[in-house]
Amino acid sequence: MESRKSLQFLVLSICVTLVLVVTWVHLPSSPNKVFLDCTLSSAWCSSKNRIQSSTKPNNLIKKPQQSSSTTQHQQHDSDVPHHPLDPLTVQEFNKVHAILAAHPFFESVSKYTLNTVSLEEPDKELVIKWKRGDPLPARKASVTAMVKGKSHFLTVDLNTDEVSIDEKSSVVSGYPTMAMEEMVGVLDVPLKSIEFNRTISQRGVNMGDLACLPISSGWYDLPVEENRRLIKVQCYSKKDTVNFYMKPIEGLTVLVDMDKKEVVSISDNGRDIPIANGINTDYRYSVQKLNGDFRLFNPISLEQPKGPSFTVEDGHLVKWANWEFHLKADARAGIIISQVKVRDPETSELRSVMYKGFTSELFVPYMDPTEAWYFKTYMDAGEYGFGLQAMPLDPLNDCPRNAYYMDGVFAAADGTPYLQPNMICVFESYAGDIAWRHSECPITDLQVTEVRPKVNLVVRMAAAVANYDYIIDWEFQTDGLIRAKVGLSGILMVKGTTYDHMNQVPSQEYLYGTLLSENIIGVIHDHFITYYLDLDVDGSDNSFMKINIKKQETLPGESPRKSYLKAVKNVAKTEKDAQIKLKLYDPSEFHMINPSKKTRVGNPVGYKVVPSGTAASLLDPEDPPQKRAAFTNNQIWVTPYNKSEQWAGGLFVYQSEGDDTLQVWSNRDRPIENKDIVLWYTLGFHHIPCQEDYPIMPTVSSSFDLKPVNFFERNPILKLPPNFKDDLPVCKAHDSS
Repeated sequence: MESRKSLQFLVLSICVTLVLVVTWVHLPSSPNKVFLDCTLSSAWCSSKNRIQSSTKPNNLIKKPQQSSSTTQHQQHDSDVPHHPLDPLTVQEFNKVHAILAAHPFFESVSKYTLNTVSLEEPDKELVIKWKRGDPLPARKASVTAMVKGKSHFLTVDLNTDEVSIDEKSSVVSGYPTMAMEEMVGVLDVPLKSIEFNRTISQRGVNMGDLACLPISSGWYDLPVEENRRLIKVQCYSKKDTVNFYMKPIEGLTVLVDMDKKEVVSISDNGRDIPIANGINTDYRYSVQKLNGDFRLFNPISLEQPKGPSFTVEDGHLVKWANWEFHLKADARAGIIISQVKVRDPETSELRSVMYKGFTSELFVPYMDPTEAWYFKTYMDAGEYGFGLQAMPLDPLNDCPRNAYYMDGVFAAADGTPYLQPNMICVFESYAGDIAWRHSECPITDLQVTEVRPKVNLVVRMAAAVANYDYIIDWEFQTDGLIRAKVGLSGILMVKGTTYDHMNQVPSQEYLYGTLLSENIIGVIHDHFITYYLDLDVDGSDNSFMKINIKKQETLPGESPRKSYLKAVKNVAKTEKDAQIKLKLYDPSEFHMINPSKKTRVGNPVGYKVVPSGTAASLLDPEDPPQKRAAFTNNQIWVTPYNKSEQWAGGLFVYQSEGDDTLQVWSNRDRPIENKDIVLWYTLGFHHIPCQEDYPIMPTVSSSFDLKPVNFFERNPILKLPPNFKDDLPVCKAHDSS
């Protein structure tokens, strides 16, 4: 395939699919095209977001112009890597494109898709040994591709131009993450069907009001799935509202062969279900303010006249307070945090905490087994690409003033790079919280009050998975704690119904959810987010220790007390020892320790994972969606480090059969004591929708912490100064920057 002289696609747009969709000009020009077009007023529907492609490798354009007080102006055409973990540059993407286009494996076929192109990270040992100023290890790209209907995993050496093909793709099930062009491309297929067009007409929907979503079909061991990459298309009416999700054309499902671009079957079992009217579902401020001002509080902002306290060196190395880490955008994971180190206040030494952390996979099963809903069991990272769904962050609302913004640069289906602008932000957060305090009570006659303010550093991304919005935060605290937080917002995926009041529902009928408004049911569902956490606590060789908190009864005559709590420590020997289901009435702590590093008084240094509110999957382990998402069978897993084991649902998730998951790896029961090991943690939500979730959901959040435990000799922020009145600005009503 010859290198393109001009970009033929990829205007970054907020468009329809079950993910962020990037529109491209190869879209058919049919006036009946089913696709939620971007509004003309959207800043992201501008050609300014295109990356121009030509025979020259360095022609990435600037980001759209915005206020200098809110974003940084970055150009990427001259980017070069400075660190072994820096993502591929524009020049490197173009080189991968050229190498593969000239390779016999691709030259011999008329059509192929590069589903993902990303940095093949150097071996961990090389990265750890590398020091600033050293030559970079060999730069390589990892590529997943669809060629002749088959999945392939390739490595491209950017120094030698060599291409190697991993045969693993022939022994595991599934297909790569869908390319954006593939998702958009299936939306025209139903329009070729006379039956589909007739059905839309019978439902009373104008073609101009049609909005459709490509929905991953899952895997159910059905004959129709054999050797076919399938996707389902369902549609909505966007008449009179931007919130088309509230107007489903219920029961109409089109099964499409993704590779042949043809309709396999059409199911229509909702002809008697009306389309909801969508009244008062438009959530935009421009519409809501027409009903009167609803300001509940005065504007508030964190002002920093001296600027932020963090720096970002070479585009990816973040330094703040006592923390240092590498940060980059990733098409599948979204945010990747690497080589996380914290400075010891006693020795001033930067000490290793985590080699790598990221969102490995998501699992979102809807709890409705009927024909039009049973397959809605999404795995957003492996099927759609969590980073590909990331939206440009909205300055002053997604992120505060003085935030730093980082772009993502990803590859289109032919390898051409494109820009995901303002994908990540970094900012300092102060909400009036307290880092530590103590006041002496009057009994002691000591006049002591000591309080320290709590300021944190936040790394944020917001991914819009069509209707749902995920806010992903990594929060760094000065006491050595790392908090991983997930916020859920956006719009419910709803089901049409004939009912407009609960008094119409027969007592014996189960709705699979909650009646939210006339003719609308919010279907019950779960969200599971599984994190990959390669903790390297003061070095790579660590052990996992479970500390059970047990009731200990006293002996007769030993004490007036009858019982107390006792900590019982057990170090996991093999993987099965570290398969953990959280239990409220069997409490434990979970420590990652370095047995070869001790504190002054002899405790092994460590970090512990501290769960917050979470949920567990209740599906049958043999249910096909649960087999594919077996990584949610436990909340905690520990596996030996293996560079090829990073994606909890497997390398190829789309239509996978569950044969390459975290559960499969862990069941090998490999040794994990005093080894380079990885901790996996799954955060979960059960969601029974309620009327307050309609028509758009207030954010609900949960988190977990990675907290130092005997890592420091004492409180690491003991010397932190308090705030003094003269230190703080008296803010005026103008932009401080």
